[in-house]
Amino acid sequence: MIKKYLVIGNPIEHSLSPKLHNHWLKKNNIDAVYDKKKIDENDLKNIVSEIKEEKISGINVTVPFKKSIIPFLDELSFEANETQSVNTIYLKNGKVIGHNTDIAGFELNIRHCKYDVKGKKVLILGAGGVVPSIIFSLIKMKVSKIIISNRTKKKAEDLKNYFKDIDIVDWGVVTNFDMIINATSIGLKNEDKINFDYSAVGMDKFFYDVIYNPKETIFLKRAKLFGNRTENGKMMFIYQAHQAFTIWHNIMPDIDEETIKLLD
Repeated sequence: MIKKYLVIGNPIEHSLSPKLHNHWLKKNNIDAVYDKKKIDENDLKNIVSEIKEEKISGINVTVPFKKSIIPFLDELSFEANETQSVNTIYLKNGKVIGHNTDIAGFELNIRHCKYDVKGKKVLILGAGGVVPSIIFSLIKMKVSKIIISNRTKKKAEDLKNYFKDIDIVDWGVVTNFDMIINATSIGLKNEDKINFDYSAVGMDKFFYDVIYNPKETIFLKRAKLFGNRTENGKMMFIYQAHQAFTIWHNIMPDIDEETIKLLD
């Protein structure tokens, strides 16, 4: 029987996960299919039970369910537990396990950029989805300070329950930083703009956007105009998928030019 894999989220239309995973499945002659499914909060329980019943072999989780899916799982990996964020699910010894490959995905992306984040000040815009994974990864890479700014301040403050040493600033406040990360969904649509004074920042900062589709958000376009370095989340996306694929299939797929071009 052909194995079935899914990415779940809402919205899900923009996800390129099926394109990437199906490419690797074909390359490695694996008899499986990977699809995307838009779901609601009340579908979570049922979808997890489909893993238990082996109707689905693995699930990737994207916004906004990375945290809300946790109560329906049997066990969490160390990384998923520390961040209270799950993006990869699989069945092992009859138990549904939640894992987090975003942490490794982000770290490998930053290394791929050859950017040394050690001792740097990092400002993160956003507090949901992938943010706990990015914070966890940055701490591991020994940054000097992490500052969070989110439209709903309470959500940013909730992160302090897991990460005591982060600073919170009001939305729209530009503090001094070396690297800034857009981890909000602002930028998925072309007309989206982050209310941000680029001229107040200075030059030669590192602007990183988790969004990879479109490949250059307004946030990055504007940053470039002011003489800053920019990077989108494409390689993070590929690396986190690579880790999930390896867990599911016990095969490390290639990350080559062909793979990278797939997502252009």
